[in-house]
Amino acid sequence: MDNSGHKKTRCESIRDFFTSAKFLIYMGHALSTWGDRMWNFAVSVFLVELYGNSLLLTAVYGLVVAGSVLLLGAIIGDWVDKNPRLKVAQTSLLVQNSCVILCGVLLMLVFQFKEQLMELYNGWILTVCYILVITIANIANLASTATAITIQRDWVVVVAGQDSSRLADMNATVRIIDQLTNILAPMLVGQIMTFGSHFVGCGFISGWNLCSMCVEYALLWKVYQKTPALAEKAGQKEQELKQLGPSRDVENGQSPEESSQPLMNETAVVTSPDSPKKEGCCYQVAEPMRTFKAGWVAYYNQNIFLAGMSLAFLYMTVLGFDCITTGYAYTQGLSGSVLSLLMGASAISGICGTVAFTWIRKKCGLIRTGFISGVAQLSCLMLCIASVFAPGSVFDLSISPFQDLYTHLMGEQSLPEADHNLISLNVTTVAPAEEMPPLQSYMSVSLLFAGVIAARVGLWSFDLTVTQLIQENVIESERGVINGVQNSMNYLLDLLHFVMVILAPNPEAFGLLVIISVSFVALGHLMYFRFAFKSLGSRLFLCCSPEQKVETVDSLSLPTTV
Repeated sequence: MDNSGHKKTRCESIRDFFTSAKFLIYMGHALSTWGDRMWNFAVSVFLVELYGNSLLLTAVYGLVVAGSVLLLGAIIGDWVDKNPRLKVAQTSLLVQNSCVILCGVLLMLVFQFKEQLMELYNGWILTVCYILVITIANIANLASTATAITIQRDWVVVVAGQDSSRLADMNATVRIIDQLTNILAPMLVGQIMTFGSHFVGCGFISGWNLCSMCVEYALLWKVYQKTPALAEKAGQKEQELKQLGPSRDVENGQSPEESSQPLMNETAVVTSPDSPKKEGCCYQVAEPMRTFKAGWVAYYNQNIFLAGMSLAFLYMTVLGFDCITTGYAYTQGLSGSVLSLLMGASAISGICGTVAFTWIRKKCGLIRTGFISGVAQLSCLMLCIASVFAPGSVFDLSISPFQDLYTHLMGEQSLPEADHNLISLNVTTVAPAEEMPPLQSYMSVSLLFAGVIAARVGLWSFDLTVTQLIQENVIESERGVINGVQNSMNYLLDLLHFVMVILAPNPEAFGLLVIISVSFVALGHLMYFRFAFKSLGSRLFLCCSPEQKVETVDSLSLPTTV
């Protein structure tokens, strides 16, 4: 009887776990990221293939995406804060998946009828198709930003409750799911594109997002039902109280929120129901600008400002598996299948970093974990610096980094001395096999990707550190807008690296971009070191001491002036 009772209890506990809100969030996130990883990997290859094996179109796409999130990040976060959680999650989910489906169908049509489209109106119809693809994909990315803020920065915190260790475990599990899907999803779509066609790859991605959208919608509803706390939102409570009484009384009653008072003062004006009536239409038109300003002021006044900035500086790099890196590798003759395998190795490295985060945090504390992760990442990136000067490198400063851009804008005849081995930016370029000479040595490429892959251990551990610092030190009513501004900062630095690639798209200049990238990563970690040293002082270097609450939360009450 005892054994049967024990087995019954164990079965019930297993069943409770698989029906818990935590597991349902993991399932929904896995489905969402699977589709995102397939799309993010495929779209860079699609754009390179469509535009004659050049990085220019991928860089333009990245520039548009980064610029949009930079301008709209705070507004998206404010929208997340002011609306019910379920409405925000469902709306962003529907918009994101619908745009990916539509973009996939459009790409299928372009791949199928590209030659005919090039002949219509001197190729202007094809240009319009490029613009539509980038625009729709950008809308999908904005919706994805709202989804990430809602689920990963808000719902996870609510489900975890007040347990910091449980929050760390959930963050780590979510990141492991990211990395696992980053292994499997690109491998799958890469094999489909290699042994099938780009047309089939687009169709598969569109079909997946259609099916996944329905399942994710149901999972979100289940999580919402199982977590009553999700129905209550601090921002909505404050707005209701402001309508019943003076806003100053509400603010005075929120003593833990004094550090973020500038945002509360400005948003109180923005959200007041009477203000638009008094000021008229001009006030309503200017409301997004006030929200934008209030969000950035509040972000600057946060005690984790330097930590957030340090994470943003890590986005100013070409040393990640984004559309630039995959596009560069593609121009060097690597197939989609090989690229997917490299991305899989990168994801495994990221999983190791996620596991290392949970272990180091328990042994050394949250703030020290970020410092240790930064040192590890910088050490690995030295391999990328070595790759610039290693045998087989195409790095050549004698060729102007702007030569490709000038050739495209001024015409082939304006630069007769141009190297014919450079990648032309014309759509009618010949096949890459005829264009690029074979590699003389694989030493440079090997060092480059070895450094990028190994650095993911420190990168993802550092990312998780800053993520949890923001989760634990930003009040609930401002969680959306602060994370929205953080995304804007990330994309601001991301935008700069796309600008660099647009100005110097030829492979011979890629080594210069690598050196600049490592320099910005180093600056970011120096900023985090300043934040960590202000928080812990000389205790920062006592890496074997156990975590204390004062180090992770209370000690973060830093002066807002830096």
